[in-house]
Formats: sequence, structure tokens, C-alpha cells
Amino acid sequence: MVSAHPLLTESCLSLKTEQLFNLLTEIENVLIIQDLDGVCMGLVQDPLNRVIDLDYVKATQQFEGHFYVLTNGEHIGKRGVNGIVERAAGGVEIAQRQGFYLPGLAAGGVQWQDRKGRIDHPGVSEAELQFLGAVPERIQGCLEQFASHYLPGFSPELIEGAIDASVLDNVASPTANLNTFYGLLREQNQAGWYGKLQEAIAHLMSQLLQEAAAQGLGDSFFVHYAPNLGRDERGLERLKPFAEGDSGTTDFQFMLTGGVKEAGVVALLNRYYGQRTGTYPLGESFSVRTAPQTLEGLLDLVQRHFDPQWMPVIVGVGDTVTSQVEEREGKRVVCRGGSDRNFLQLVQNIGEAFKMGNVVVYIDSSRGEVKNRRSVKVEQVNGEAKVTENPCDPKDVDDPLTLNLVFAGGHEEYCTLFKRAASVRSF
Repeated sequence: MVSAHPLLTESCLSLKTEQLFNLLTEIENVLIIQDLDGVCMGLVQDPLNRVIDLDYVKATQQFEGHFYVLTNGEHIGKRGVNGIVERAAGGVEIAQRQGFYLPGLAAGGVQWQDRKGRIDHPGVSEAELQFLGAVPERIQGCLEQFASHYLPGFSPELIEGAIDASVLDNVASPTANLNTFYGLLREQNQAGWYGKLQEAIAHLMSQLLQEAAAQGLGDSFFVHYAPNLGRDERGLERLKPFAEGDSGTTDFQFMLTGGVKEAGVVALLNRYYGQRTGTYPLGESFSVRTAPQTLEGLLDLVQRHFDPQWMPVIVGVGDTVTSQVEEREGKRVVCRGGSDRNFLQLVQNIGEAFKMGNVVVYIDSSRGEVKNRRSVKVEQVNGEAKVTENPCDPKDVDDPLTLNLVFAGGHEEYCTLFKRAASVRSF
């Protein structure tokens, strides 16, 4: 069991979320690194329908310099988080003037934004951005071909709406989000076709990687599956297949190499040191694209370059952690994944290495419209509410990632506590 910060009396699957309030209000040198979808917003089938609490957005300002987002989504574009913030604020001008934009890294770490909404793509070439710009049209074509072949009886209006909701024309991480198709197929009692759709989009992503290589961009991109089942022996993410009552992988993201959240943790920590000390341990121009590709390499980089004297207590907040235990040819095989797993694991590992007691916070986002994750199970044990099942496979008994605190009430419970902490933090 991994030790959490001394302010936490328990270190694993604790429901005593008030202890996070104590930490956020009593520790000055704290760095919050937080996911977005499912954490401060509910999960919905169509990303255009996401909403965010403006009071929560204002609360993040009270942690200025101590709060960054880290998401595989994007800040900008039709389906970016900025549009959600702008709608909540009452317009672009208000959001810019009031500094409501959420600072941090998007697209896995290759898209930086400050409070005023100024965007940068550190380490990304124009050729890479041009290739990415053509991907949404390819995704749309693939979805249209699938619908024509498998769903000829569906109304054109239904298909058009599903495709429009599924093609995320992100600048740095164009994505096929299949939540709407999954919901549509379930409503029409055709959920079995969803597995065929997963196969079709996965095939397209593989084809795009081959085309990039032919254009001299063989090392530029990778495909991120969300949720996933970890990585295979080649380092490629494993698709989570459709199963009865579980959509499996819904997001197929064509992303820039290096754009992984664990590298984003190091990039944000580098910025944190820079603003507090005036010196960037890895240089002011450091980006995730030049970072090591393994947790071990990233931890070694931090240990060699970051002064322990200035190391903050890091609070990592996420909602997507998976594992699956299977028997293959008589052998027990454990597949661990989830788009937040590795960044939370690195937060934990840094805490151990620097003896900081970093805190991993898990938000149960299973009650939204998207049915692709296990909920935590809470039961009364000796008169006290306890988490008796975490979001991973119950047979995965030696998971190295420790979820210190669990918000079983989802993003609403987390945002309520965050706002309350912001109202009394005095640093």
C-alpha cells in the first residue's frame, strides 16, 4: 500500500474526501493536475452537449499557478473545452477578459493554453498539423461507408446526426467518438454491429499511420484508444472490445507522438518550477515530444533535474482507470489501461521517490450517458461506508496504482468540494 500525504489518514480507496479539502487549504506548495471529462463535467454521448459549472471555473482561479488541466481532448475547436467555458461565461469576450480559460495541456500534452486562451503547440511541425487536418474527413468517409453497408434501414437524419456527433475535428488530435453510434445502435436493438464499427475505425487508424510513414512522418503519430486495455508487447494500445452492456473503446484518437499524459505531468512540473523559482529544470522550451516514452524514463528525468527543495505535493485527479484479467492458454494475463492510469501512476511514483506523499484522486464517472466503465461499489462495513470494489477487475489483486481518495458521487461531489476549498484557501 502506497503512503499518501500525512493529512490523509487512509491511503487506499478512502471515501473521506474532506481530507482533500484539508490538504488543499493547508498546504501552500501544492500542484493539482486534473483531467476534464468525467472529472469536472459529466460524460455525455455527444461532446457538444457538455456543460461546465462557471463557479467551478472561477474556483480554479483561486489556485492560480497551482492548478493545471491535462486532457486528451483539446482546448480549441468546435468540440474543445473553451467553447464550453465560453457558453458558461456568456461569450468569448467575457471569458477572455475574466481569464476563465482553463490553463494546462490538451491533446495529451502537445497543446498548451494559458488563462487568456492563448494557444501554443510546442514541438509540433507545420507538416504534422497539415496531415492531422485531413484526418476528420477520412473519419467521416469511414463512418458513411459503414452506415451505407450495415445500416441501410436507418433514416438519413439519424445517420447524419450520428456522424456529425462522432467526427471530432480537433486540431492536434482528430478523433472518432463513437458514443452516439453506440447509443443509436442500442436503441435500434442492433448493438452487435458496434463491434464491426470498432474494427472499421481501428483499420482506418492503422491505414493513416501507414500513409504518414509514406510521407516521411513515420515517427510523428500514434493512436490512442479510450478506454483501452493497456499496451501490447510492441507498445501499442490495446482496443477494449465491445461486450454485452459495455461499449468498450469509444474514442479513437489520432495523436502526435509524445502526446501522452504521463509526459504532460513532467512538462507541467517543469512550468511549475519555472514560475516559482525563475529556472526551468528542463529548459523553458521543453515539450512532451522530447520526453522519454516510459514511466521509468520520466521518473529518472525528474529525479536527475528537479530540486527536492521545491517539489510540491502533487494531486492527480482522473476518472479513467481500467484493468482486465484473462486466462490465455492456461496463463493469467493482466491488461491494465485507461487514459488516466499512467499519469496518475507517475504522480504516485514521483511522490514515492521524493517522499512527498502525492495523492491520487479517482472520480467515479460511471453514472453518465457513457456506459463504458465500471462503477465503484460502496457498502456499509461495520457501520461505515467503504469502497469494496474499485473500477478495475476484482481479480487484479496486485495493481501497482493506488487510488487514495474516491469521489463516489462523481464530478458533482468533486466540484462542490473544490469550490469550497477555493473559497477558504488563503495562500
